[in-house]
Order: sequence, then structure tokens, then C-alpha cells
Amino acid sequence: MRRSRFLVFALLAVMAASIFLVLDGCSSDKGRRADSATKGAFSVIDEAYGIIQEKAVYPVEGDRLIEGALRGMADVIGDPYSTYLTEEEAASHRESLAGEKVGIGAEITRSGGRFIIVAPIKGSPAEKAGLQPYDEIVRINREALGGLTLQEVIKKIKGKEGTALEMTIYRPDLNKHLELKVMREVIPVKTVSAELMEERGTKFGYIALTMFGDETAAEWKKATDEMIKGGAEALVIDVRGNPGGYLRAVGEVAGSLLKEGSNFAYMQNAKGQLTPLTVEPSKKFTYDEKLKKMPVILLQDKGSASASEVLSGAIKDLRRGFIIGQVSFGKGTVQDTMELSNGGEMKLSTHKWLTPKETWIHGKGVNVDLVSEQNKLFTEHIRFSTDVYAVGDYHEDIAYAQRILSGLGYHLERNDGYFDETTAVAVHEFRVNEKVSPESIMDRKFFAALRVRIENYRKDKANDTQLQVAIGYMHHLLSK
Repeated sequence: MRRSRFLVFALLAVMAASIFLVLDGCSSDKGRRADSATKGAFSVIDEAYGIIQEKAVYPVEGDRLIEGALRGMADVIGDPYSTYLTEEEAASHRESLAGEKVGIGAEITRSGGRFIIVAPIKGSPAEKAGLQPYDEIVRINREALGGLTLQEVIKKIKGKEGTALEMTIYRPDLNKHLELKVMREVIPVKTVSAELMEERGTKFGYIALTMFGDETAAEWKKATDEMIKGGAEALVIDVRGNPGGYLRAVGEVAGSLLKEGSNFAYMQNAKGQLTPLTVEPSKKFTYDEKLKKMPVILLQDKGSASASEVLSGAIKDLRRGFIIGQVSFGKGTVQDTMELSNGGEMKLSTHKWLTPKETWIHGKGVNVDLVSEQNKLFTEHIRFSTDVYAVGDYHEDIAYAQRILSGLGYHLERNDGYFDETTAVAVHEFRVNEKVSPESIMDRKFFAALRVRIENYRKDKANDTQLQVAIGYMHHLLSK
């Protein structure tokens, strides 16, 4: 039995997020036999299987019946984090936290029944092949995509490294179809990003962790080394939207900040027995002593879950830093993913994890030291639309645009999705300011310009309300 990985996102052309904390390591229970009493209970399942196979007017393959029974057993537990994974699903889960993926490197969305390229990743196979934002994927390997779901399209795009993918795309700007060949390549997945910032004559390191994956600890070491070498006097650690990951990875990150020998969390099994997770001696960090003493501010939000809560819980209970933002998600269980003989896997919550003060945060979250609400333009999901809207129309795409325009300072009298005259005036003004054809409609060009505008807005850290609060508090700490 192998304890494997649980999904944060599957990077191919689109990302899918999940909330999890994963045990590392492996055991060997595969093929364990049930005792005689259990065998008797399972004879009923054998009966039902035989009846369905013999008499059901709707034929079902035997493997699907077995998988249905397995999925049903997991569902009965009533735990949203315990589930049965098919062999294909299990393979996706296993690769989700790897340091690199094989794919084409483009984000795809489904809009109006069409599959649209949102943006190719810089330097990716998609960009090299010439794919552009708003390209519509019409065929893959000469097969039309009509009637498929987004996940089915992604499955067609997936493949082995070095293999070619033929795509027929429709490019609106040219009003023509193009045939492109994209080579699948290994795409590195970076989980840590860092920036040495300077405010009011003080240097500090800003480090964002998007998840705790295979390479997170190594990326964290590199980032902290660079920040300290650059003269950082404090660290702002950002785990907003971080859904979790490996217990091992968060343990190494937490351990680099905490005193050797301290307990950064506890594991509690089904019998209630506690096992401390202790910070072990480490020679990996170049500036280990300085890192352990450096002032730390942690940013979290309601999207910070599981492994990221292990970090914030340790920082809070051990008074290692100051937490700003919002109460975290509140996931206090750990999953163990076990192989089954049919190639599938059973993912089961086998432990609770507790903070250093032995607090179970499940359903409650980790409280912050200072509450700070984020600028709404940072929390709004960026939509992608190819439809056209004008005065008198009503749609959620219009409501989205109204919220964004209002947040950017344009005057609107409503944001309920009805395209009124004040919305038309704001749209026209926005298009003129962004050097888009001066019309009073929402179309592909308008939504593309809106996307660029909000992305640029978010890149400016001066607009990040929570970060600015953290910077202000950091100066307060350093001035003591």
C-alpha cells in the first residue's frame, strides 16, 4: 500500500484546486484478506452483483459495478475528504504535487459551449506553437470537440512527453481556422515565489507559497537564502489561497522558522493517541540561525487550508510571528491514500492534526491576530467571455463586468447584470481609456481589455490591502 499524493491542481491547460494534507511514506497492506465475518457480509454484494449482471435491462460492465460499490462505501463515511479514486483518477492525484508536469502549458476555459485558450504560459509549448488568447480549439488530432466536457478535452490534450498534438483552432482576429502542431513538454511547477521589497528604507522578503509540494522545501530554502543575502530584515509569508499539500513539506518550512526540538503539530489517530511532530536539526539552510530569529508576518485568508493551517497554527501557538488577514478554512484531518488491487485507490481520513497547543481547528480555522479584508478586485474570479452584450441585455457576465468597472472607479448605478444606460457609459469610457474601439458594448475585445486591466491592477502590490497592512505592521515591529 502506498501513501500517495492528493490533488491541488492538475497543470496541463487548466488548474483545478482542492484542499488537503497528505501523509508521506508507504506501507504494504495491499491484498489484505478480510476475516470470515466480513466475508459473510460481502456475500450480499456478490448477490447484488450477480442479479444486476443477469437481469438488469440496462447492461453495466462488471468493473463499473465494482467501482460504484467502492465509491459508495467511501461516500457512506460522510467525510468529504474520503473517497474512492479510479485508476485514472489516482494517476492524476499522484502527479499533482510533482515538481513538474507534462503538458502544453496553456489555460483553457469553456465559454458558450466553445473551448477557448485563456493564456499560454510564457515559454511553454503552447506559446512556442503560436497559440494566443481567445483562440478557439475546434479539433484535437482531427477529432471535433462538440458535446465534450472541459475535462474530456483536457484528457485529449494530455499525453507523453515528446509526443505531438495536432490542433485546429479558430482565431477571431483573423476570422480563419489554423492548423497547429504542439509538442508536449515537461513544464516546471513553481510553488514558491519571492521578492525583496523595500519600504521606507527597510528591506524585507515577501514569499508566497501556492501549495506544499515535492519541491516546496527546496524552493523555500532558495527563496529565504536570497532574501537574507539581499539584506531582508523581516519576512512576510503569504499563504492566501494555499490549499495544502505534503505534511513533510510544511514540516520543513515550519522547522526552518522554529526552535529545534519544538513541536509544530500533533497527529492523532483513530484511537485518540497523540504523536508529536517535532522540529528536527537541519543543516540545509544557509542562514538557519538568522532565519529562526527573523520577524515573521503571515498572510492568510479563508482559502488557506490544511497544510497551510499547520504552518499558521504553529506560528500562532508558538508565538513565532503575527498573522494578518482572515480566519483560515478549517481542515484538521490528514488523508492516507491506499492502493487497491484493481489499480484504484481509497483515500481515507486516518488522522486528525492538532496545533502545538493541541487545538483541533477542523471546521473553525486558525484565527488571525489582526483582521484585514482584501480589496474586492483581488478576490473576484476573472471571467472569460466571447459573447456580445448591449443595452437591455441581462447576464452574469455583465454583472461581473459591472463589479470590475465599479472597483476600478467607473460610475455605475447597478451591478445586478442588467445592461442599463449608465453601464453603457462606463463601458464606453473604459474602452476609450484602454484604447479599444469606442463602442458601448461588451464583446470579446472588451473582456480581453478588462482582463489585462485587472491583472495589471493586481500586479501592483500597492493595491493589495492585506499586504499593505502587513507592511505597516512590519515597520511597527522593527521600530521597537
